[in-house]
Amino acid sequence: MTKIIVTGATGKMGSRITALSRDYHELKLIGAVERTGHEAIGKDIGQIVGIGEAGLKVADKLESIIDGCDVIIDFTSTNATLQHLKLAFEKKKAMVIGTTGFEKEQIESIKTMCKDIPVVLAPNMSVGVNLLLKVLQDVAQVLGDDYDIEIVEAHHRLKKDAPSGTAMKMAQVIADAVSRNLDDVAVYTRKGLIGERTKREIGIQTVRGGDIVGEHTVYFCGLGERIEITHKASSRDTFARGALKAALWIANRAAGLYDMQDVLGLK
Repeated sequence: MTKIIVTGATGKMGSRITALSRDYHELKLIGAVERTGHEAIGKDIGQIVGIGEAGLKVADKLESIIDGCDVIIDFTSTNATLQHLKLAFEKKKAMVIGTTGFEKEQIESIKTMCKDIPVVLAPNMSVGVNLLLKVLQDVAQVLGDDYDIEIVEAHHRLKKDAPSGTAMKMAQVIADAVSRNLDDVAVYTRKGLIGERTKREIGIQTVRGGDIVGEHTVYFCGLGERIEITHKASSRDTFARGALKAALWIANRAAGLYDMQDVLGLK
C-alpha cells in the first residue's frame, strides 16, 4: 500500500487527484495540505471535494504530516512546490510534481535534490499527451528542416503561466529531434512588419479563455501540404489519473528525476 499526501488538495487539480485516489486500491490518501490561511484548513477533505466524509482534515503545513507518507503529489505553484520538495528531500520522500512555469535555475535546483530522492516531474500527465510526445519526435526527425513548425496551445482564463508547460515540452522534444537550440529558435509573439519567417524558428503561440481544459496543436507546414497533430483534454481527470499512476510507479524507485515517459514505459 502506497501512502500519499496531496498538496494544493482543494485546487483544480488537487481536488480531482484527492477524489479519484479512492479508486486506486493500492493507494491510501493519508493527508491533504493547503496554504496557510486557506478557508479549507481544518475541514474534512472528502466533504470539500465531494466524496463524502474521509476522516482527514486539511492541514496547513506539510511538515506536520509528512512522516507517514511514501509519496507527495504536488500541483501548486513554483515557489510552494520547491518548498515542498526541500522538505521531501530532508525526509527522503518520493514526489510527483505537476506544477509548471519553473525557471531554469529552479529546474537545476530540482535536479540537484533528485540525486537523493525519486521524483516524477511532468508538465502533463495524460497518457495521450505523452504518447503524442513520442510521435512528435518521430515526425520531426523525418520531416527535418523541410517543414515549418508551429505550436498553438489554449487553456482556461485562470492559467497563470504561458506558454503552457506541455507546449514547451513539445517544443523541446521537436527542437531536440531536429538538432536546434530551442532558446535560439523559439518565437512567442509576432506583430508588425517582422519580415519572412526564418526556416529554423519554432513558433509557440498562446490562447487563454473561458474554461478550456487544455488543447495543443502542432503544425508541420510544408509546400503543398500541412500536417496537424492535436490533443484536446475535456476533463482534468485525465491528468489526475496520470498523477496517481505516477505515484504508484515512483514509490520505492531509485533516486533520480523521471518523467511520464518513464512511468508509461515509452522510453
